[in-house]
Amino acid sequence: MLYADETVVWRFALLHRGWARRTQRYRLPTRPLSPSHIKREEALKRQGWTQHRAWSRISSGVLLHVIGAVPYGTSKVFDKIVPHFDAQDLRHYIHQVMAIFRPTKKEVVMVVDRSGIHRAHKLDATLDHDHGTLRFHFLPARCGHHRNPIEGFWRARKDAIGAGRCVSDLQRLYKRTRHVLMAHQEQPIYAFRW
Repeated sequence: MLYADETVVWRFALLHRGWARRTQRYRLPTRPLSPSHIKREEALKRQGWTQHRAWSRISSGVLLHVIGAVPYGTSKVFDKIVPHFDAQDLRHYIHQVMAIFRPTKKEVVMVVDRSGIHRAHKLDATLDHDHGTLRFHFLPARCGHHRNPIEGFWRARKDAIGAGRCVSDLQRLYKRTRHVLMAHQEQPIYAFRW
């Protein structure tokens, strides 16, 4: 049984906690994170990725998507970093995971939430191809994050990746994310707080 989910890692430091007097309201400078700025940077990133399919060719962007799955009770996380998350990237990820688990000849049950990408019609061919060896088990609607153990893992890893720091470009964010994800193997999944 694999618990799967995806998360987003930002280049900019996000405010995690803070305090102020009740009469004061501290406002973060939002100019570099305006919606139009994010949209423009992400469009350029997508364009660079579709042309070259290489991280070294991406020169702009604000966020990365990380897809991951964890077998319950272990510290092994099967992850993949992608510039943007869609059904095509999920198909590639499923093929990666099945290449690892297919030799065991056991059925793989992937527990996922009810997002539209997990229910996309583009996945039908992949699920039909792996019929009998892979199936999705959908979590109940509005069940919260406490039912999926990988959520605690994402919370701890995102704190380690971007705790109060900004990264100058997407390549550095990719390297930092890859480094943090590789270093997690030392502690079991139960060690991550919720």
